Formats: sequence, structure tokens, C-alpha cells
Amino acid sequence: MLKPYIGITDFMTFEQVTRMLKVFMEHKKPTSKRQLHIGVMMSYKTLNNIETKWSKAFPAKETIDSIFKPAKGNHLYYCLHYADYNNETSELDLANAIRYASFIDALQLDMIWPEPRIIAGGINRSRRQPEVILQIGKNAIEETNSDPDEVVYRLEEYDGVIDRVLLDKSMGRGLSMDTTELIPFARAIKDRFHNLGLVFAGGLGPDTINLIEPIVKEFPDLSIDAQGRLRPSGNAIDPIDWDMASEYLIKALEILK
Repeated sequence: MLKPYIGITDFMTFEQVTRMLKVFMEHKKPTSKRQLHIGVMMSYKTLNNIETKWSKAFPAKETIDSIFKPAKGNHLYYCLHYADYNNETSELDLANAIRYASFIDALQLDMIWPEPRIIAGGINRSRRQPEVILQIGKNAIEETNSDPDEVVYRLEEYDGVIDRVLLDKSMGRGLSMDTTELIPFARAIKDRFHNLGLVFAGGLGPDTINLIEPIVKEFPDLSIDAQGRLRPSGNAIDPIDWDMASEYLIKALEILK
């Protein structure tokens, strides 16, 4: 059974994890089954030591294990976000990415309709069984002519390969989500794939968390993730402002109680 989560992406140290877990536990309702999603970024380029503007924004791959430390209780959901919008990734790349994180619950693929066989092959090679979250971002939606039925058709190929889908047209850039645009996709996906978890992202932060309210009414078990809007600049290259992240987390827990 998938547990819904509230996510923050761009952790760099375990101390940051500890700080956010403290906030989470202090404000979480006793009856809530939600987990705190700890998102850490990696890309095809950072995995393969190829220079990129994100090299300073993402943790060094050798340090990821120091962020994903085992913790008491079942409150944390450790997720490695793997980005490759050119779809250059092989099965071996995915397996190697997972091996840099010996303790993870999920692998999120920030890719554009990657081949299901590469996902399945990479997971098998890694000899681990993390949940798989497939990002359906701006480019992936545009490839389907922004048609919810076409998205569902494309997802048929991933049946049995992925566990959740992330609807995210912002893709870490802090652009606010348009709920009226995303809800038809969510409905179509849930109607066809009852067991797929739904995740929403797009410009969520302490001042915009109310954007999810119309979605929560229809999909109370949704999960969310925040990234770009957790810094004053709105630029994901800059470090997270953890005071902003705390405020976002407190407000999200109240809305999703």
C-alpha cells in the first residue's frame, strides 16, 4: 500500500534531513499516514562526471549515502531524483545511480517517456527494489498533444514498471501549477490505473501551497513535492532556505491533515 507524502527536494546533508523531520513530527497529526519525502538530485551528467551547471547545485554522488541514513520510525521516504531530459540513460546508468544510494525507498525519473525496458533492466541490475516515480512534465505532456487519453495510452507501456506518476509542468523551475489543467490528467490516470500513486508539483512553497486545495478535495491521498519556490530567488541552483522549507511543510501538513 503506497503511503502519501509531502516532499522537499534538494537536500544536501543529513543535518537538513534531521531539521525537517523535527518540524514534520512536531506538526503532523497523530492519525496521519503521510511520510516526509527527502529528495536528492542526480543527473545523467553528474553520474558520469560530465560538466553541467547543476554540478554545484546537486550533491556529489559519493556523498549521497551520507544523506540517506536510516532513521527510527517509518516517517521518512528517501527518494533519489534522476534527471535526463535527453534520454541518454542506459540500464547500467540507472543501476549505478541506485548503487550510490544504498538506502532509498524510491527512484524518481525526471525523463521524457524513457523506455520501460531500461527502467526495469536498471532496477534488476541494481538488485534492489525501490518504488519508481515517473515524472510527466511539460515536454512529456506536449508529446501527447496535451491529451489526457494519450497520456494514459502511453502509460500502458509502464504497467507493472512504475508505482507513481508525478504531474509537474514546472520541473523544478518554480512555475506555479495550474490545477484546472492538471486535474483532467489526474482523473484519466486514476480511472485507468487505480493503484498508481498521484504526485503533484509545480511552484509549491510557503506562499503558494494553497494551490493544491482544489486537488485535495478530489484526490485526498495525493502526494506533493516542492523545490524551486523554497528559496527567495526561485532558482533551483541556489541553496534551499530552510526557514521557507519549514513554513511550507507546516502549511502543507495543515492542508493535508
